[in-house]
Amino acid sequence: MDDLLSEFLTETSENLAVLDVELVRLEQTPDDPALLGNIFRLVHTIKGTCGFLGLPRLEAVAHAGENVLGRVRDGALPVTPDTVTVVLTCLDTVKEILDELASSGSEPAGDDSALLAMLAACANGEPIMAAEPDLGDVPDLGDVTDLGEVAADDPDIDFTPVPAKGAVFDAPPPPPRKAAPPPPPPPPPPRPAKARDLAPPPLLHADDHGDAHDLPGAPPTVRVSVDLLDSLMTMVSELVLTRNQMMQILRHQRDSAFADPLQRLNHITSELQERVMKTRMQPIGQAWTKLPRLIRDLGHELRKVIALEMTGDDTELDRQVLELIRDPLTHMVRNAADHGIEPPDERRAAGKSEVGHVRLRASQEGGHVIIQISDDGRGLSLKAIRAKALAVGLAGEDDLAGMTEQQILQFVFRPGFSTSREVSTISGRGVGMDVVRTNIEKIGGTVEMATTEGRGTTFTLKIPLTLAIASALIVDCGGERFAIPQINVVELVRIGGPVGHAVEYINETPVLRLRDRLLPLVSLRRLLQLDGPEDVTNQLVVITQVGTYAYGLLVDQVFDTEEIVVKPVAPILRDIEVYSGNTILGDGSVVLILDPNGIAAVTGDLSVVDTARSQAAADALAAEEDDSAALLLFLAGSRTPKAVPLVLVARLEEIPESRMETANGRFVVQYHDRLMPLISLDPAFVPGSGSGDDRYRPVVVFADGAHAMGLIVDDIVDIVEERVEVEPTGCGPGILGSAIIAGRATEIVDAGYFLTEAHPDWFHTDAEAHAVLPRERVLLVDDSAFFRSMLTPILAVSGYTVTAVDDPAKALRLCQQGEQFDVIISDIEMPGMDGFEFAAALRNSDCPWRDLPVIALSSHATPSDLDRGRRAGFTDYVAKSDRRALQAALAEFRGVA
Repeated sequence: MDDLLSEFLTETSENLAVLDVELVRLEQTPDDPALLGNIFRLVHTIKGTCGFLGLPRLEAVAHAGENVLGRVRDGALPVTPDTVTVVLTCLDTVKEILDELASSGSEPAGDDSALLAMLAACANGEPIMAAEPDLGDVPDLGDVTDLGEVAADDPDIDFTPVPAKGAVFDAPPPPPRKAAPPPPPPPPPPRPAKARDLAPPPLLHADDHGDAHDLPGAPPTVRVSVDLLDSLMTMVSELVLTRNQMMQILRHQRDSAFADPLQRLNHITSELQERVMKTRMQPIGQAWTKLPRLIRDLGHELRKVIALEMTGDDTELDRQVLELIRDPLTHMVRNAADHGIEPPDERRAAGKSEVGHVRLRASQEGGHVIIQISDDGRGLSLKAIRAKALAVGLAGEDDLAGMTEQQILQFVFRPGFSTSREVSTISGRGVGMDVVRTNIEKIGGTVEMATTEGRGTTFTLKIPLTLAIASALIVDCGGERFAIPQINVVELVRIGGPVGHAVEYINETPVLRLRDRLLPLVSLRRLLQLDGPEDVTNQLVVITQVGTYAYGLLVDQVFDTEEIVVKPVAPILRDIEVYSGNTILGDGSVVLILDPNGIAAVTGDLSVVDTARSQAAADALAAEEDDSAALLLFLAGSRTPKAVPLVLVARLEEIPESRMETANGRFVVQYHDRLMPLISLDPAFVPGSGSGDDRYRPVVVFADGAHAMGLIVDDIVDIVEERVEVEPTGCGPGILGSAIIAGRATEIVDAGYFLTEAHPDWFHTDAEAHAVLPRERVLLVDDSAFFRSMLTPILAVSGYTVTAVDDPAKALRLCQQGEQFDVIISDIEMPGMDGFEFAAALRNSDCPWRDLPVIALSSHATPSDLDRGRRAGFTDYVAKSDRRALQAALAEFRGVA
């Protein structure tokens, strides 16, 4: 294939991707002349290029489509669903011809007379019967590229046009069926583009109406072969392995003359790795480009009115991951439109708007991307799922009676499981959701589901940013080392010893009682049949999260976290589910990467320990710990232990004093390509003032958005869960007071004081970023001075004005005094009037606050508590230690009051 034809295929595919999105938008806004003009120009460009290259079939089809658009532009034809469908049918035929042209290098023969006749009839204003879209071709979700491999048939690395951020696409109301004169011969039905259609980049965003090649001031770009990028990534991966080996040597020879050059090499390698990975990153909107067209066609076929809302489309993913999630996302959107959204008459009967909404949201959290696919449809019936599971023999009545809601919902992911009463060309055969989960887990991701009958369903996908290089925790068991993906690791817990946790047994199953939960334990030694005796009373537990479930993995030692290069497992090991790949460590040894999803699968449903018996025990324990908090204990400046809320801590680091520098009269360190301020609680501390050896100092890192600071400490003691009652002791700035923790008098550190010492604008920057929104007022009601002092800075940094009181009675007096708030956050367990009574008093009075959102704060949330909270009037329920959940709940209620 010559370069000219290759460039034509790339450019035309780019234009077709834009046309798919903009034709759907034209159907919604038919009076937009700029949009119509851009569509006409793109089709005209395709036709003209086909004529220049001597492609008569393509030229004839494109010319017929251009005639229709020309009549619309001249005002001779209105923009109707049938007209748009005819043009989309024309473009689908162009795509099919392009596919064959790309594979064979020559234009294929074919009979387009029926299509040309329909286009001519449409251009002449004659009545036509547009063919129903053929939506029966479900993507083959089983054909997924293995980890570490890249599809060989991808064209050049390019960027597909994505819809505007927050774009909403409505499926127009289906036209009423009516008799029509005999139509011309029916054309081939329009088909959505195949999963591997060429999708090169548009330099045009979907909400721009200019020509894709005439963007003023566009940055210079160059097309780069995917093979070249993959080769570059492979070389960088090998460089990372070599860097790890050299850093391993440096750890044992810290006084080497190569220490400084190796540190510099380490820094440059990290930067190079990050930049090369960015060349492979593409916006997730590329995987969403065809969804507006899909929703539009589904709306017509199902005779539903559906609006598609997409936010976060600029969130970036590795192109390999993007290709692997494209088909699962399409399948889930189809399911939402078919199973989730009700017909208009059913929605009216339920008191809903006729317009059903399917929403896609994407956001980045750390090293992974969160994608939510939700609808406001009928939701899933737990009763129907139970009945179906019982009917097909997946569970007995006794098993179902002891299952939680989440356990019952997992049946949806079983092969062949469907509660649909009808089988259509779109769905209903029970094929898909099991493959969706399998494919998402195959790339190290998870799928979670939440549903409310009558209100809708939400699927949450958590997937890694990239498959090439990942952060992993290195552990040892039975003398063998393994890597556990950091994305799945929640925390580390020690069993036994004076401060360790104890192992209990329920139905002969070992479980770990950790705060308000009972977690099943999996012995890695037994699972892999490793040599050596096992002492379950004195081991380390890696708490691992898999979707909505967590379990503990028993290991002998934990070493450190490393950036590893993920290599695919050998074919002989591919059927062993507990491994997801292998890597080479810094010392040259090869270790296997454990797959937490696979471990959960081979050890059975780990959630079975969550029986009524264990839940009751956990509830009883949680009731005793309602006002407890997770605290980091450390020593700094004196022998008196100090504590800080763990929820405020971003990371624990060990930093050599040689890397600590002085700038503007304060200590700093280069941390993640930035200068991070360091503060010591010991006023006499000077880096390097001790022995000649380069001493590593523990550093507690606090981070929020663009800010980060480190607190230099002497020693990390433990992480404990304690009920804290702070007594003011006048200890001076930076100390809130003292409390008895783990049997010792402990000083509670005021993190907010040190944060503002490091960054005076710490609690203002985000507020200024939120200046486009009203600054919301939050009333915090909690009898614990500790929690009030902990939550107030968290809320302030998120842009809220906080008023804190220690008693519900004081809060009610503020209401009587006419104080105004937008959201109320209330503790549950308080002396006198508790949180339930406070919420009920608000809802059942003439207080102006009776309609405000009220968020409950608690250290545990049993099903009975949740039910009682809803009855009392709480709008949401959030764990005290879950900072992200609290911020998400507040963000949801912005502007409600």
